[in-house]
Amino acid sequence: MKVIKTSKKGIRYLHGKLHEKATTVTKVIFWKIPHKTKEEIKLKIGRYKKDEFSLESVESKNPRSEMTLEEIEFLNLIEFLQENYEPFKLDVKRYIPIDESFNPENIEHLRAIFDNKDKEELLSFIVKNNILPEDLISSLQYQSQKNAIDEFESMLAQNLYEKDWQDWFKKNDWVLGSEFVKILDEREIDSENIADYLMQAYDGFLDIIEIKRPAEELKFWTDKKDHKNYIPSTELTKAITQATTYIFELERETNSLKFLEKVGHVKTIKPRCVLIFGRSIDWNDEQCEAYRILNSCYHNLSIMTYDHVLKRAKRILNINEKDASEEDTDEFVTF
Repeated sequence: MKVIKTSKKGIRYLHGKLHEKATTVTKVIFWKIPHKTKEEIKLKIGRYKKDEFSLESVESKNPRSEMTLEEIEFLNLIEFLQENYEPFKLDVKRYIPIDESFNPENIEHLRAIFDNKDKEELLSFIVKNNILPEDLISSLQYQSQKNAIDEFESMLAQNLYEKDWQDWFKKNDWVLGSEFVKILDEREIDSENIADYLMQAYDGFLDIIEIKRPAEELKFWTDKKDHKNYIPSTELTKAITQATTYIFELERETNSLKFLEKVGHVKTIKPRCVLIFGRSIDWNDEQCEAYRILNSCYHNLSIMTYDHVLKRAKRILNINEKDASEEDTDEFVTF
């Protein structure tokens, strides 16, 4: 416990020991000196011979070295240490301290620098000129993705429109896994069929992502079993039919020059589809097994629930590592 004491001269003080060697001790002490109108705080740092040192003494007659800082001096010293110790320790050559002086005008200036519509050009410039260290870039990406996961969990607690989910997945396509490189700007397969997303897979070919909002009325399983088996709900069956229709229509457009112009260099051969539908957070073991069997019936369609997407996203970021290391009975199928 720290105790503030008072000297014979009425000066309140608080002392501490910074370091002790074989023959010397380095001591720090706060003084609070009363004046007629105010109290003045000073900081003294001194190095003393052990045989002349006492924590109970405010002053030493024969210090080896001693310095007393005025209040403004030690406050500035604190600020200096807070701003510069870590960068200096890490051997950073140049840096901008972020403190109270980093005002809104400076923040807007930084935003203007990074508010470049051509993100690839901006990133290339940052990396080429070593503006941001690699570990900071990685940390920013990790924090951005973690914030996206938090937003996803928050959205699951709300009754949102499908458009809200479409926007989220477009901004955070990384949760779909390494199978996909990017979302294409084009969504239209033909005049009657418009997918949620047409994706470029890692192998350069075209695939489909179809989502249905996780609404309570869009159940994954029927309420009753059939011959003791869980069976897909009417809503899920409709979604599967729609997804397989998209696959069929996309194959028909394989040789369409008009379609090829819209999707650019992405080839359309044996397209596959990921359907994101419903929730699985409260499934029992039988339902998990039924899900596994259902997915095994399709060679070009993979069904995931929103909870599977959430679990995959957390595994990508190594969140809940204990859970990720355990065998899961509700594992989803990947391509």
